[in-house]
Amino acid sequence: MVNDPAKTYLNRREFMARSAKAGLAVAATCGAGFLFFDDEGPAREQAGVENVSLPDFSLADAKGRMRVAKGADRGETLGLALKALGGIETFVKKGDAVLLKINAAFATAPALSATTHPDLVAHMSRLCFKAGAKSVVVTDNPINDPASCFALTGIARAAKSAGAKVLLPKTDFFRPTTVPGGRLIKDWPLLYTPFEGIDKVIGLAPVKDHSRSGASMSLKNFYGLLGGRRNIFHQDINTIITELALMIKPTLVILDGTFSMMQNGPTGGSLSDLKATNTMIVSTDPVAADAFGAGLLDKTPQDLPYIGRAAKAGAGRLDYTALDFEIVNSVES
Repeated sequence: MVNDPAKTYLNRREFMARSAKAGLAVAATCGAGFLFFDDEGPAREQAGVENVSLPDFSLADAKGRMRVAKGADRGETLGLALKALGGIETFVKKGDAVLLKINAAFATAPALSATTHPDLVAHMSRLCFKAGAKSVVVTDNPINDPASCFALTGIARAAKSAGAKVLLPKTDFFRPTTVPGGRLIKDWPLLYTPFEGIDKVIGLAPVKDHSRSGASMSLKNFYGLLGGRRNIFHQDINTIITELALMIKPTLVILDGTFSMMQNGPTGGSLSDLKATNTMIVSTDPVAADAFGAGLLDKTPQDLPYIGRAAKAGAGRLDYTALDFEIVNSVES
């Protein structure tokens, strides 16, 4: 099955109608929500609250592994790449509690590829349960009102259809965190509660252009774990992404380049911003995943300074060809 955004999800008239409805929904629900999640957020200083840090969710025996699958169907390419890595059972064990960190930043239709595609959320959730996971949690701290973002992107419905639980951010879900040696993430609110009791973390991100960082992929996806006035970090975007790479070590990242947003990112807004790049990247190294993903945007890793800086900081490898790396057989469209 081919993922054609123009045919599978909405024609131009439907797109305009849904966009209008989305705008009304966001306007109606985002008044306090937008301020909370984009501008104000949880207070940076939480007096008397102890700092927390996320555990290392990576697997020692699976470090430095990456597979790239080519094809137009997300379910097929995801399955193909995972199979080439030994199967989802290599990463998710029976009884594991799994967290999927998705990108639900904007209240937009899935066909625009500004957020994680709902099909990918559903496929990944079902694979985790098939491997024996006891629970799957799907979360993010969106820029727009969370309920609207999860609803209009189709992520909430997709997650629930696969048996996963959606956790929308709440004020008391945030705890202060500090990245050792970091300059920006110091006593900063982190979306922490969803990680409590979690055994494995998998990042699911789209490949897209970004007006400030040049690209938004696996590493930038973890920006959604921050609360507070995180927009101030846009002035030093490469540093904040580097610190995010040190803050969280996921079990696996899935970088979806079925369609890549080539321009006007991170929000896009038109199907003309997209290019069918028919690529799914599955990696235990987010830095390497982004280094490969840069090529889908007609860029090099050198065009995206945060990739090299994250590699230099020890968060991963810039040269993905030095990993256990393979491009697996193409899937027929």
